[in-house]
Amino acid sequence: MTAVAPTAPAATRHPSPAPRLTRWLLRLHRPALCVWVGLVVLLSAALLWLGGPLTDASAAAWEQYNACAGASQCAYDQPAIIRYKEVYSATTFAVVALPFLVAAWAGATLTSREMETGTAQLTWAQSVSPVRWLTAKLALPATLVVAGTGMVVALHHLAWSAGEDRIDTAKSWSDFPTFYSGGPLTVALALLGLVVGVLVGLLWRRSLPALGTSVVATTGVFAVVHTALPYLWPSVTQVRDRAQGAPSGTGIVVDEGILTSTGARLPDPYCGGGVFPECRATYDKLDAVGYYRDFHPLAHYWPLQLVATALTCAIVAVLVFAAYRVLKSSTGGTPRGASTTG
Repeated sequence: MTAVAPTAPAATRHPSPAPRLTRWLLRLHRPALCVWVGLVVLLSAALLWLGGPLTDASAAAWEQYNACAGASQCAYDQPAIIRYKEVYSATTFAVVALPFLVAAWAGATLTSREMETGTAQLTWAQSVSPVRWLTAKLALPATLVVAGTGMVVALHHLAWSAGEDRIDTAKSWSDFPTFYSGGPLTVALALLGLVVGVLVGLLWRRSLPALGTSVVATTGVFAVVHTALPYLWPSVTQVRDRAQGAPSGTGIVVDEGILTSTGARLPDPYCGGGVFPECRATYDKLDAVGYYRDFHPLAHYWPLQLVATALTCAIVAVLVFAAYRVLKSSTGGTPRGASTTG
């Protein structure tokens, strides 16, 4: 008689304990985390340098230059002025580029690589539901992205404010790179880049195509927000007659042109000013009596920032919903391990 080895009852089979997602996520993406922290620290240091010593040196150099009053022989610290401009341009470009950098990373690694290599499927087989897996993929990176981007954006705004009215060539608030790099809109755009990368990674499930698509998609959404930006808050209108000339000054221009005697708005021919006979004839032919300019003054800085940020966050919420829908349609939303042991 052959003895039969006892087998364990099915009821004693327990699924593997769920891994600690936060620790696992940090370990899996440690190189990216180190790069991000290093980038934020380096950029923060550069912005502190810009808003402190560089601004003071450049302001002092401009005082020296203005004291010359146009003299042919003038001694002033020109390198300090150039150094300020170079560092300001470099740091501003770096801050504006952060959303695209986040999108590239999220598209290349955060979800697509795990889907491509099967790591995600292995995780789902360990009693971790796809929904929980995706939530961890979104929540922890989003916290780090918002914290890091928020810090450098705040420092950039402080650095720009330090040079206001002290440096003759300081950028106006309406300069778009300055506008984006100094407000919460860039934080929302970085969050947008993260979510776009996650969604594209779920759709492509391959790293390289997801990387390129994420950057292109983020650029497209950025273009939409940028195009809509001047219309997100009511503008103010300046009107001048022909003798006064077209309105000018700083601000974000929404629309401008000429006014006819009936109040109609027409494009400005920009023929070189009404002082020239041919130009006066052109304006007379158009029945132009003055100029108009719809624009946003400095007082609209924060309303534009906040409304554009709210719009971007709304797009982020839609994309997050889409990511969960895509995941649920492809997996059913339940852990594979649970379906086999239950």
